[in-house]
Amino acid sequence: MTNPRSGTFDHQSMIVVKLGGAEGVDFSAICQDAAALLEQGQRLVLVHGGSAEANALGETIGHPPRFVTSPSGFTSRYTDRKTLEIFAAAVNGKINTLLVEQLQRLGVNAFGLSGLDGRLMVAKRKAAIRIIENGKRKILRDDYTGKIQQVNAQWLMTLLGSGITPVIAPLAVSELGEALNVDADRAAAMIAAALKVDTLLLLTAARGLLKGFPDESTLIKKMSTSDLEGALEIAQGRMKKKVLGAQEALTGGVAKVIIADGRVQKPISNALEGNGTVIL
Repeated sequence: MTNPRSGTFDHQSMIVVKLGGAEGVDFSAICQDAAALLEQGQRLVLVHGGSAEANALGETIGHPPRFVTSPSGFTSRYTDRKTLEIFAAAVNGKINTLLVEQLQRLGVNAFGLSGLDGRLMVAKRKAAIRIIENGKRKILRDDYTGKIQQVNAQWLMTLLGSGITPVIAPLAVSELGEALNVDADRAAAMIAAALKVDTLLLLTAARGLLKGFPDESTLIKKMSTSDLEGALEIAQGRMKKKVLGAQEALTGGVAKVIIADGRVQKPISNALEGNGTVIL
């Protein structure tokens, strides 16, 4: 929020919210909650995934997704050029547009974009990725994924200062101008750090980080930054990227990260009340 006396931007009044792309996450409930919070004066930046939608589109057109695992245990989508185009169509084309539509219908002046637009997020393309497949180490080339190096925070602040709510799809631009698939959790973390916000919310199809996945009664309610290395061992599947994103956000100066349930009513408010895994 801009201070009318000093003209400075109150970064702590903003929250970055990442909407998980897995099945079960209730985008409608998140949009309704976001609209109510915005009406109360809260400022939000929304970052979304879309893995389930991209998977479904790939299956429909005969180019199903291929997921690969790195030697360190992280799972990601192998993104050849065809997969990149499918991912862009599903995530930036459909999901981003429909999220903006939902918010506009709720009276929110939402602005849909990806990190490719206006070089919002510049990433370094991974020329080759190392994977473990059937117990063997392999190298995959022609991959269109990247690691974010730079976020144009000033542009986002200009939008926010104009009363516009950014809705960001997880695509970035390479130094050579190529479109790249980037992890949405880590993109949200980099955006939160660049904007110097106080809180990052990662909404997913689980109550939070579970000590004994998939038993939701084993929710870890609170963690410190020093616990995150151990949490990477506990986290299963895509949750590993959320823990890594939390680690990167906190290292970047974000005060608090909450991994919380995106399947409930008022998911943002529920998370801000401390329900989920709170990492300080």
